Amino acid sequence: MLRTRVITAILLVTGLLLTVFLASKQVWAIVTLGISLLAVMEWAHLIKLNRTQSFTVVVMTALIGVCVLSLQYTVLAPYQTYTELALLSISTLFWLVIAPVWLGQRKACQHRFMMAILGILLISATWIALVGLHEINPWLLIGVIATVSLADSAAYFAGKRFGRHKLAPTISPGKTWEGVLGALAAVTIYGGLLCYCQQFSLWLVPALWLVVVFSIMGDLVESLMKRQAGLKDSGQLLPGHGGILDRIDGFIPTLPMILLSISLLHFSGFNVHG
Repeated sequence: MLRTRVITAILLVTGLLLTVFLASKQVWAIVTLGISLLAVMEWAHLIKLNRTQSFTVVVMTALIGVCVLSLQYTVLAPYQTYTELALLSISTLFWLVIAPVWLGQRKACQHRFMMAILGILLISATWIALVGLHEINPWLLIGVIATVSLADSAAYFAGKRFGRHKLAPTISPGKTWEGVLGALAAVTIYGGLLCYCQQFSLWLVPALWLVVVFSIMGDLVESLMKRQAGLKDSGQLLPGHGGILDRIDGFIPTLPMILLSISLLHFSGFNVHG
């Protein structure tokens, strides 16, 4: 299993780097929209939608993507920014307010329509963040992805080696507080190296801690949905990793939050483009 997981990870990283740095902005947007639609299909599977309902959810998500991409070429271009900020804000509000309560109560949401709309909004916001961060600077996007991926890997190995105290046993029995500490330690070293080599402010390190916290929250929310659906993985598309949602659950909260923060700083007069 570990060998398969590593091979898949290497292929994913290679494909990611090639696409991020070689593809045009338009190609990147289309590729990531396609991946987002696969994630929406898995979301629909988790909440037990039938085939017609799943198709409808995917089409709605695709329409959001097409509309966002098309607005920039029309007289309605200014509304593209407002639409993106609205989706990013909704996503951020969910992860700041609703997700912690949901995880605390561990209640199953039986309202499929509401869960379907939630999936459309959260995954659409993640896609917008992928496109937006790439447009600002591909290295910024890679840095964020590296942070979440490093935290996930460190938590996995630290939990396997030192895990004793369960983080959320009724949601995800494999996750431990030792794994969380391992993730924070790895990201602290990563952030410290970035600060030293790139002369970034040391405030980057606590910012990365927040990224770790919300990436874990995203992981737990997906784990709760899988447990309530009676599934081990969201899909079987990625050998050793499960489905698309299993691979991007940590990015769904973090990427929109980061782009929204950068956008707000930009509108406040800060130069975020270097």
